[in-house]
Amino acid sequence: MTLAGWAEIAVVLTLVVGAAHPLGSFMCAVFEGRHTFLSPIVEPVESLVYRLGKVDPTQEQRWLDYTFSMLFLADGCFLALYAVQRLQPFLPLNPQGFGPVAPDLAFNTAVSFITNANWQAYAGETTMSHLTQMVGLTVNNFLDSAAAMAMAIALVRSFVRGNSATIGNFWVDFTRAILYVLLPGSILLALGFVALGVPQTLLGSIEATTLEGATQTISLGPVASQEAIKLLGNNGGGFFNANSAHPFENPSVWSNMLQNWSQLVLPLAFVFTFGRLALDPRQGRSLLAVMALIFIASLFRRAAPCRRRDRHAVAVLPRSGPGSCG
Repeated sequence: MTLAGWAEIAVVLTLVVGAAHPLGSFMCAVFEGRHTFLSPIVEPVESLVYRLGKVDPTQEQRWLDYTFSMLFLADGCFLALYAVQRLQPFLPLNPQGFGPVAPDLAFNTAVSFITNANWQAYAGETTMSHLTQMVGLTVNNFLDSAAAMAMAIALVRSFVRGNSATIGNFWVDFTRAILYVLLPGSILLALGFVALGVPQTLLGSIEATTLEGATQTISLGPVASQEAIKLLGNNGGGFFNANSAHPFENPSVWSNMLQNWSQLVLPLAFVFTFGRLALDPRQGRSLLAVMALIFIASLFRRAAPCRRRDRHAVAVLPRSGPGSCG
């Protein structure tokens, strides 16, 4: 790895650690229901969500009720995402006139996105309309990430509370994860991506003339907004088939650094959140030390040259791709 590569890693990790500690404290306050700097803006929206959903935020749930609430959400998300894909040609925001997603692919995608696997078995720019990408995939990136955050918080509460019969309210944790963490963070990230050259438009495609004089169709769409929650929530399902290897999703070294930062900051922040919720920050620091050791070992393993032994000699070969030998 070059010196510039190591410098980029060092800068990203420094920024991740610098942001993760205050973010972890902020998330602890959010999930404990304490006042935060966003409360004056978000609390009215949060209260409206509870009223519309008939949710009592003061009523906690047992672990079985908490789990069934999550499964109920997953079932609804699956049906909605499958329907959006299958009804794609009859819905608006389909400038390229894509037909319905094939039944097996729509089923696979819907199951994948509600389980936080986000397996992309399709080429987004040639398969999904703008509406499907925004209302189907991007929205589910928010929902499944928020559900995962809620379940993580419930697990921490089960450790801390010991023999308590309740572990919180799924709908409250789920709502707070979106309104206080994922949505504000994604808005800021999307604006950053747009500033760095990532497209954000409802245009379908543009025609370009190559140096050889041929005509090339270049797909466009609401890329930055989908990219933001995809990375912040550690999801899959990029707008383009190549994901962040596509120059429109990741146009420069600066966007690459921001993308790496956004993938790491929430997982690391959760370590600090765990320590504060457990009333023992040392436990969070212990988890951080273990994560750091594994990360550093993996980093140096991937940066080291690959060795290949054949019948005649041992040759040191450069890597032909990330994490590959030969």
